[in-house]
Amino acid sequence: MTTRRTRPAPRPPEGTPPRTELARQARAVLADAVRIAHWAAGTPGPGTAAPLAAHALERAATTLELSPAQVRAGWDRARLAGLIELHGDTARPGWRLRAWDRDDSAVLRGWVALFDAWSLVHAAPEDIEAGAVAEAVEAVPQVLSLLQLSAGPVTVPALLDLLGQRVAELQEERCEVPLGPGRTAPAAPEAAESTISAAAPARSADLNALLLDWALEGLAAVGALTLGTGHATLTPLGNWAVWVKLEQICVAAQSPAGNIEQSAADMLLGCARLTPGPARDEYRAWLAARTVGSAVAELLAVARGEDALLRGLAFEALRVVGAPAEPEVRAVLAEPSLRPYALLWLAEYEGNDPDDAQDVLSREESTWLWVDTAAAVADHGETGLLVRHLDSAVQGTVPALLDEVRAVGHPRTVQVLVALAAAHPDPALAKAVRRAAFQVHTGGA
Repeated sequence: MTTRRTRPAPRPPEGTPPRTELARQARAVLADAVRIAHWAAGTPGPGTAAPLAAHALERAATTLELSPAQVRAGWDRARLAGLIELHGDTARPGWRLRAWDRDDSAVLRGWVALFDAWSLVHAAPEDIEAGAVAEAVEAVPQVLSLLQLSAGPVTVPALLDLLGQRVAELQEERCEVPLGPGRTAPAAPEAAESTISAAAPARSADLNALLLDWALEGLAAVGALTLGTGHATLTPLGNWAVWVKLEQICVAAQSPAGNIEQSAADMLLGCARLTPGPARDEYRAWLAARTVGSAVAELLAVARGEDALLRGLAFEALRVVGAPAEPEVRAVLAEPSLRPYALLWLAEYEGNDPDDAQDVLSREESTWLWVDTAAAVADHGETGLLVRHLDSAVQGTVPALLDEVRAVGHPRTVQVLVALAAAHPDPALAKAVRRAAFQVHTGGA
């Protein structure tokens, strides 16, 4: 089966360097981070976790002939770009580090991950409240769009005006009235009107100017733009990254199956009967219309639900998210219902062949996943699929499978066994499965 493109592959703006050149520039931006990642990967024992321990910081600075500040900055960038993965107190090389010298796509994805995390690379001023910082971060994509569309230097006053407009829109959407530190809302509407018109504009303009300076410095720190006297210009890397994100929004607006505005659960259900390629297109379209953090949180919330089919599909969508989802996926390893999915996701993320990823699961985890997948098939699939699902069990025989299924404690065990017994054409096997279901239901051995 083939799928036709409904839209030709877009071409980057005229003058955009080829991917090999963009990857070379990305490697230059992350050169120190790569050196530190190689150093950390080759350092035995603990002490290279985050934050970088003092003795490890000193060793790295001496070995790499960098200042402690450069080591600390490079360490943070290596983590944000997926060059380093932390496992307890030990740092391990990420798959991007292993592919760094040969895979331009991996390099560009690593740089984009750093670009997306610019607000973490360059810390906001401590005396600004978190809400104002969050509004600025949310408004920055519009600032970047103006820089990209201008295809050249843009004056700081023009960027400041756009930032102020966007922040005002965000406040209006939340029905907020901007008040100064320590101020309370006036009692009378007339007083409120005079206060807003007289005091707030000057104060918010100063705050926006401070936030804009911080944002521009943060974006310059990751190599997305250059700062001149009174103006800013996107670098080729920054210009390309903003264009890619604008294209993603265009793709999202043309979501072929119309799921862009749906909740995560409805979107996943809409993708359930699509083949893998079109389903991934839908996931990308849905993700492009949302911030990464909110999309990952929504997908994991769906995965925690009772529908096993949506659980599996949620992790398929998270595979499209890639590196930005890694911390959240790693965080759910302690949740029994999500652990097998998270282990497989992390194994593939770390570069393991999908066919070999099952090896990371324990026997119990494999059995739990078998029951969960059977529940998805029983709820949404065809009878024949449930019978064929028997062949995917790690146990060599049906009696062994039934013994371990009874012990694993999956909440859908009884329903799965009853459905399997009803579907299987072998009367003897169906009887054994039905007996196992009865034993689980009554708590018998």
